[in-house]
Amino acid sequence: MLEEKTIEWVSEGDFGYCLTVDQTLIPYEYKKVKINSTEGVYNSIKTMIVRGAPAIGIMGAHGCSIAAYELKNEDNFIEKLYKKFDYINSSRPTAVNLSWAIKSQIEVVEKNKDKTPLIIYDELVKNAVKLENEDIIINKKIGDFGASLVPKGAGILTHCNAGALATVGYGTALGVIRSAFKNDKTIKVFADETRPRGQGAKITTYELLRDKIPTTLITDGMCSYFMKKGMIDFVVTGADRIASNGDSANKIGTSTIAIAARYYNIPFYIAAPKSTIDMSIKSGDDIVIELRDENEVKIVNGKPICPMEVNVINPSFDVTDNGLIKGIITEYGVFRPDELKDVFS
Repeated sequence: MLEEKTIEWVSEGDFGYCLTVDQTLIPYEYKKVKINSTEGVYNSIKTMIVRGAPAIGIMGAHGCSIAAYELKNEDNFIEKLYKKFDYINSSRPTAVNLSWAIKSQIEVVEKNKDKTPLIIYDELVKNAVKLENEDIIINKKIGDFGASLVPKGAGILTHCNAGALATVGYGTALGVIRSAFKNDKTIKVFADETRPRGQGAKITTYELLRDKIPTTLITDGMCSYFMKKGMIDFVVTGADRIASNGDSANKIGTSTIAIAARYYNIPFYIAAPKSTIDMSIKSGDDIVIELRDENEVKIVNGKPICPMEVNVINPSFDVTDNGLIKGIITEYGVFRPDELKDVFS
């Protein structure tokens, strides 16, 4: 497992910066980059240097601290600060953890708005570091709750990456797999490639192989083949936003897997922290789905794989209907989608 934090705040004199793994380089290179400006925070999220809902949220929280320091000598400090918060929040629309983290930082500002900008900055740093440290604790709780659901010797399918690199450490869906593997060395994992960005192929396999967890890479269209052969017993993925009715947005292709799992009577679970549950929206119909550059589909390793003039639509996420989800694994336990309103309202 990646023992060190994949994203963390580093204090340096009276300022500081965020140090994070550049996920666009995995698996070719494991490299940490220094993010020390609001623009850098925005770009790191937008270009997927930082990806994974929890990691995006923590980067956003640290970005709020950086913004406060940048504006420390400005008139109308609070007004300008909130504009920077909005700018950071606009970097990716689907993952609710980003807005959740920024709301937490807004609460800090409101409690200290009569104090100096530097005191507000210090308080923002403290809160962001608190959220950062809590993330690993939360993920390990999710992992332990989820591990209790995994059958002995199970073949586990996961989609995209919801591991240490998508969080501060340990992971959500991969946290479940890690905890299950501690208890049962006979489990094995099938990791979807996850087109078009290939997070499953590049990042999930990278993490699992480092943990020496038996892993087989398959393409996104292969899940039904392996399900029919009885090689998959359990499906777990992460989520970027969960509506109050349990509809869950996750990386494109997740809904297809859930439909196939239902057909073959295989339990499908979502693993995500409470911060991913958005009780302000009724259903998945209210989730904004990010559309990304068509060249992510057209170009692989710098070369076109299709006629460049062909039309492409590239949604980054889809929504899995609550009726396809066996349970949502959180740090508070495992709940049916229809229980979320009673538990988290």
